[in-house]
Amino acid sequence: MPEKDVEDLLRHLAPQVLGALVRRYGHFDTAEDAVQEALLAAATRWPAEGLPENPRAWLITVASRRLTDLLRAEQARRRREDAVARWALPDQWLAPAADRAPPDSDDTLVLLFLCCHPALSPASQIALTLRAVGGLGSTEIARAFLVPEATMTRRISRAKQRIRESGVPFRMPPPAERAGRLAAVLHVLYLIFNEGYASTTGPALYRTELCAEAIRLARMLHRLLPDDAEVTGLLALMLLTDARRPARTGPDGALVPMAEQDRSRWDAGQIAEGVALVSAALPRGPTGQYQVQAAIAALHDEAPSAEATDWPQIVALYEVLLRIAANPVVALNHAVAVAMASGPRAGLHLLERLATDDRIADDHRLHAVRAHLLELAGDRPAARAAYATAARRATALPQQRYLNARAARLTTTTEP
Repeated sequence: MPEKDVEDLLRHLAPQVLGALVRRYGHFDTAEDAVQEALLAAATRWPAEGLPENPRAWLITVASRRLTDLLRAEQARRRREDAVARWALPDQWLAPAADRAPPDSDDTLVLLFLCCHPALSPASQIALTLRAVGGLGSTEIARAFLVPEATMTRRISRAKQRIRESGVPFRMPPPAERAGRLAAVLHVLYLIFNEGYASTTGPALYRTELCAEAIRLARMLHRLLPDDAEVTGLLALMLLTDARRPARTGPDGALVPMAEQDRSRWDAGQIAEGVALVSAALPRGPTGQYQVQAAIAALHDEAPSAEATDWPQIVALYEVLLRIAANPVVALNHAVAVAMASGPRAGLHLLERLATDDRIADDHRLHAVRAHLLELAGDRPAARAAYATAARRATALPQQRYLNARAARLTTTTEP
């Protein structure tokens, strides 16, 4: 089996295997170490030997054995070797019989809520879930939070320790507690999808497996909570955004901006589903950030061309979004919408404020937007310099290539 196919399968199975081990044995942090060793064994053996009949069961078996070894070693260090044979699960880790899943069940959603336990801070909830469920590395998670990698590594380690010490049972939380965790769960899925759709590191523009996993989990949440407008809005947003993926790259793999994409390649089925979902969610109220973002995505997807986009309506929606979920990325997108509706100088004026915000001042996206608006305004030398700056600060190769190409095109284009 090709190594890439094995890698994709392992990424898909990893959270399910981790969930199964935590359900059975507890010990979140040790279970994750055991799963990582099982994944490494599979990555080494499966390409050469072929897939086992049941890959998920194989991983659970190998990880369980390794977990047992790790636990025995830990107990041995504490001079309790005689207790190993009699070791039993702590009562608080055992779900009641009615809550226990069958051996072949998918525990990913339970794992998702476990990582969003109220014993953790919101930032730690999101970081741990991205690590355990999304399979993201510390570098990727740090970029999503705009913090140093060392800070994120410490945050994840502390979160694992808090989960281990909390003794929380591995099962879906009751409805009253579930509502309090839902905001963190939604934000986690949003970040996983974003990392898949616009990868912050590496050679690929997008990571299909992360987008697919985020959409799968969002669908599971929607089945669980069909009347929650924000759950519906997030699923709609993912579908409407992912629908454009087939047109985001050219034949050579280069990034194609939305204004230049062949809209006939967009996934009409996903667009129709996303529009139906957001149309059903908006009247339920109160309006939340994911519903508003989905409404913006729907306006983009339903426009027959870039020129026909309803930019004034998009500006109005971004202003709503700024009131309910202000952050520098939303402000950046609002500046782009204002520029498209009222001219590039209006957008550049808004960017001046963002340049003083430390959370985004050094981000390549700010410089890329400035470059684009300067180009629209006719200031080619300044646009070229801004594209070059953006390329230097981008961490994903496709973005670097695109931004360098834009700078080079302005260098070679004859001035009017």
